[in-house]
Amino acid sequence: MKPRVGQTLASTVDGTTVIVVKAPDGDVTVTCGGAAMVDAKAKDSAPAGEADPAQMEGSQLGKRYADDELGLELLVTKPGQGTIAVNGAPLPLKDAKPLPASD
Repeated sequence: MKPRVGQTLASTVDGTTVIVVKAPDGDVTVTCGGAAMVDAKAKDSAPAGEADPAQMEGSQLGKRYADDELGLELLVTKPGQGTIAVNGAPLPLKDAKPLPASD
């Protein structure tokens, strides 16, 4: 799937939803809890997939998860139990930018 900036993705195994802040040029597989995430507009309200127990570390509300090499950044709008991953590798939490010195 090729995510678009502004697109809302929803997990099929829990309540996680994210907004794509930065999208890569190519196709990537975005998963949550080991199951592919889908466009939130196309998702039914009830979880439909089976979660991978090894990928259930959760996501945090309002936090950004990013892979700078791929050019993908996701903002969590609704947290859940599943781990957000891209192409099989968990997405790390994006570090906050340091504030400039006030000297």
